[in-house]
Amino acid sequence: MLDTVYRDFRTGYVPRWHADIVDPGGAYLVPERHTLLVAVDGGGEVVGTGALDARGPGCPPHPRWLAERYPSGETAQLRRVYVRPGHRRRGIGRELVERLVEFAVADGGYRAVYLHTDPAVPGAEEFWRSLGTVVQDERTDAERPQSLVHFELPVGR
Repeated sequence: MLDTVYRDFRTGYVPRWHADIVDPGGAYLVPERHTLLVAVDGGGEVVGTGALDARGPGCPPHPRWLAERYPSGETAQLRRVYVRPGHRRRGIGRELVERLVEFAVADGGYRAVYLHTDPAVPGAEEFWRSLGTVVQDERTDAERPQSLVHFELPVGR
């Protein structure tokens, strides 16, 4: 996960955005309604990750209407869905997402699956558009300084 924030996002580690990366157990394994999936290849190398938690998008930094549409506790937010570049386009990301949505459905308390992505990451926007519906594209909003695209995925696919 740290490789991705350095290589793909080019931000490096930013504690307010990436604290879950250095404490994945506390963020995704201890809370019952959260989970972290790790994909490994035949040699045991980590090739992908995907996480889900019950925290909706916060305001700030996201718009108030978005936080109200996807409230914490009722929203399964997908996070850290990353696949190493050499392993992309092999169905790993899609399978991680399918299993995360299955986890959300089995929980029974989530009414929506939400995520946001940075469209500057190669392939990210196209991948998410193939799975979900855009609810806001900040690149077309003059009031939003970030270039994020927010998606909702169908629950119970």
